[in-house]
Amino acid sequence: MAAASASASAGNAGQTRLVDRCIDAAARGPATVEAWRRQRRSLERLPGPLADELLRRLAARRLLFPSLLEVFRYSAEEIDLSGNTAVDAEWLAYLGAFRYLRVLKMADCKNVNSAAVWALSGMSTIKELDLSRCSRISDAGIKHIVSNDSLEKLHLSDTGLTDNGVMLIAALKNLQLLDLGGIHMTDKALRSLQVLTQLEHLDIWGSEITDEGASVLIAFTRLRFLNVSWTHVTCLPPLPNLRYLNMSNCTIHSICGGDSEVHIPLEKLTASAASFGNIDEVFSSIEANSFSFLEMSGCSLSNLYILQKLKSLEHLDLSLSRITDDEIQYVANIGMNLRYLSLKNTGITSQAPCVLAGTVPNLSSLSLAYTKIDDSALVYISLMPSLRAIDLTHTNIKGFTRVEANSEKTLSMPPLEHLIYLESLYLEDTALADEVIPPLASFRALKYLYLKSDFLSDPALHALSSASNLIHLGFCGNVLSNSGLLQFVPPTQLRVLDLSDCWILTGDAISKFCRHHPMIEVRHELMEELQQNRVGTSQVHKSKQILQAKAKAVNILADASRLSGISFVDERIKYSREEMMNIQDLTGSNLVLNGVWLPPELRRMK
Repeated sequence: MAAASASASAGNAGQTRLVDRCIDAAARGPATVEAWRRQRRSLERLPGPLADELLRRLAARRLLFPSLLEVFRYSAEEIDLSGNTAVDAEWLAYLGAFRYLRVLKMADCKNVNSAAVWALSGMSTIKELDLSRCSRISDAGIKHIVSNDSLEKLHLSDTGLTDNGVMLIAALKNLQLLDLGGIHMTDKALRSLQVLTQLEHLDIWGSEITDEGASVLIAFTRLRFLNVSWTHVTCLPPLPNLRYLNMSNCTIHSICGGDSEVHIPLEKLTASAASFGNIDEVFSSIEANSFSFLEMSGCSLSNLYILQKLKSLEHLDLSLSRITDDEIQYVANIGMNLRYLSLKNTGITSQAPCVLAGTVPNLSSLSLAYTKIDDSALVYISLMPSLRAIDLTHTNIKGFTRVEANSEKTLSMPPLEHLIYLESLYLEDTALADEVIPPLASFRALKYLYLKSDFLSDPALHALSSASNLIHLGFCGNVLSNSGLLQFVPPTQLRVLDLSDCWILTGDAISKFCRHHPMIEVRHELMEELQQNRVGTSQVHKSKQILQAKAKAVNILADASRLSGISFVDERIKYSREEMMNIQDLTGSNLVLNGVWLPPELRRMK
């Protein structure tokens, strides 16, 4: 049974790869597209998921154009044209005729306006429409959109809607998700939406909503997601099914209408740069057992005692807050389930990792960037066994320690080798020197490494040649020479080499390295210029070939012209008919004519 299951899985994987290769081949280039676009009947029978994937690749490679859309009229179900500035009324005229279209995403399509969306009126199959950041969509456009009463998800953030346009949305009774972020709607417009009782997701960040308007949210009994960041809301009514709440940049007094007996089964709270009227009341109204995500970056926190009951937390972001080593014990007390912890840009020192060591067995991501920690913290960090990503950017890490001021250096990086799952390590804007880099090459799981220091040069790069699993290497702003780059032997798995701000490098050296290692994507300020030059050289070479071909054709025509002036005389006119017949009869078996032997292919067939 297990063998059969494994065989079936392998077969499915092989089939998936084959389909993927076929789709990739179909979207290879303009000539390929032109070859198959006429096969309309075959494409009309193409399964929806395959049509969707083919459309996605055509769009990504800029091979999609309005008339080509018609080929997919009876097959496509989901289309994502987000960010394509070419999309306009002509595109929508074709899309409006699609028979089975369920999802249409056109976020950031700047040329889509209110008149263009008229083509989408009355599409009975469409379930999701995304017009986020299409600034030319106004109240007039909403009149066309609300004719699609099958809509369940509507994204209209950062459009030109006013209160009048928002109130028209009340006609879409089946809406489950509504994104009106960045629209300056008022309490009046929000009250008009109370009839949307199916809403589960409401995004009204940046609006003019106040506590009075927020009181009507109690009508949305199925609401699970609410974003009221950057609004005047300070107090929310009890929302019994709410799971995710964003009140960033708000002043928060209560999330349950001030009723201390009500507990919200919240799972995620984002409160970046928020201030709290009564922080105890806010957190006491959250059911601790279900609460797993807390983001409070930029909050003016002076104490973390609110964390003591939140033992189910998995994600905790305290970056840009005023906490110090004294508050880290609260984090350690609830560290058993933590998987992500950011203490970036706080007042902690190397004492903080010391307190955390042994208390965060499941922690996989740790950010200590822009703090005062130094090399003494690394030995404690190495005691966090599940770590996969460590950010030590802009810290006092040097890569070595000294017992006394004048004693010998002891490398500080080797203890991190015990972190067998460590994949990403950020060490930018530190004081690392060449001599401390070699131990990093022995980190078995390391795939992403970012190094930036005024003291790193060629030897540091060469030391990483043996980092066998390295995929992405950031070596930005270091003192790397042309010869150092050309002598570098990249790890076999390396796919990206970021050399931004390596100011000594020249275009010739980078170009030569790229030719020797075509599988590696090199990033540098000169790359754009080099690519333009390469395209220009290719075009010049192609133009030269065309000119040479034209010149050759001209010469051939000239030769033909010269030959046309020469008259050829048919020698047969010297003979009479009887003499010609005699000459023909002279041809014998040996095929010798006037002493000339004829080859077999020229012999007369009798």
